Amino acid sequence: MKFQFESIADFIAMNGHGPYVWASYAITFAVLIFLLVSPLLQKKAFVKQQIKQQKLAQANNSASELTE
Repeated sequence: MKFQFESIADFIAMNGHGPYVWASYAITFAVLIFLLVSPLLQKKAFVKQQIKQQKLAQANNSASELTE
């Protein structure tokens, strides 16, 4: 079996196409990580906002019960 590249340096350079290839991989992985992490952060912010609104509504209900 013969390998395509003679050394690790040749593999990284990829006959002059290395910067394009490795930049493409980096961009792809960055986008995939963003697509995985973004919904989790949005869910966390949404839950935090809902808890805050629920506490505010409970405070309003207890204040209105005291005035009656």
